[in-house]
Amino acid sequence: MIVITGAAGLIGSEVVRYLNILGNTENLVLVDNIDHPHKFKNLQDTRYRLLLPISNLFEWLQGKEREIQAFIHLGACSNTLETNEQFLWENNVQYSQKLALYAMKYEKRFIYASSAATYGDGSLGFSDDHEMLGNLKPLNLYGRSKHLFDLWAKENGFLDRLVGLKYFNVFGPHEAHKGKMASMVFKTIPSVKEKGIIYLFKSHRPALYKDGEQCRDFIYVRDAVRMSCEFLNNTKSGIFNIGMGIPTTWNRLAEIIFKSWDLPVRIVYIDIPHELSLQYQDYTCAEMQKYYEEVGVTPLDGSLERGVSECLTRYLSLYPTPVQVE
Repeated sequence: MIVITGAAGLIGSEVVRYLNILGNTENLVLVDNIDHPHKFKNLQDTRYRLLLPISNLFEWLQGKEREIQAFIHLGACSNTLETNEQFLWENNVQYSQKLALYAMKYEKRFIYASSAATYGDGSLGFSDDHEMLGNLKPLNLYGRSKHLFDLWAKENGFLDRLVGLKYFNVFGPHEAHKGKMASMVFKTIPSVKEKGIIYLFKSHRPALYKDGEQCRDFIYVRDAVRMSCEFLNNTKSGIFNIGMGIPTTWNRLAEIIFKSWDLPVRIVYIDIPHELSLQYQDYTCAEMQKYYEEVGVTPLDGSLERGVSECLTRYLSLYPTPVQVE
């Protein structure tokens, strides 16, 4: 069996679909709390053996040691504005540590989600070299919780037994449950469909970046999942970036979205909320050399344009009336 936590989320539900295509159905055990109607919708076209609430996993694991092949641990609170540090510690760090220790005790593959948020303002670059871990300074508590688990794994000598994936800006059609944490691609669909407009944040550091010229490393969820699941087929270990390795401005991404709709470019720049400006990453770009050399899977050609187009098509089939998120 393959245990997938966070299975009803954006990446998790796509992992289930991808493994279904590869013939995995009755051996998939999904773990998530279906606490949002769109989470149920995220899984409605998937096949699996069992769906467990988060709190029931460790009880269910008792006696299953011989039956489990691997864990894909994607479950976490991913709200970058979360201020409850104790909640993040218990949910993102302690729960992950307990599950990792179980997997290592019984020699099971353990693949877990870290985050590009661990890189902070990017002043130290975006290298997945383990020697850089101790120098990183995340900008928010979510990023810090992910960083603390990475550090725990390194300091205890576990990185040669685990796989950590630092996801950059993943986008896809199954994000309605994420609310204001949904990707820009997802959140712009209602305003493009109804008004033909995309709203972008003004630069809060105009001396460095003009409005909309801030850059991110955007990757379509299907590419991220294909690159992630390759670790089920190898014995590689350690921390790896999962991104395109290409910086794209918000303006350029907006142009790609408008092109997919066959609409003229109309961008309106709005003020960035103060609380967000304090932890805003103006630039991210994954260093992908380590992943490409050791794993060898690369994003498909034209991934960003193709991904945006496919995301819009799949979104509109799911939500004929676009989902409004903050």
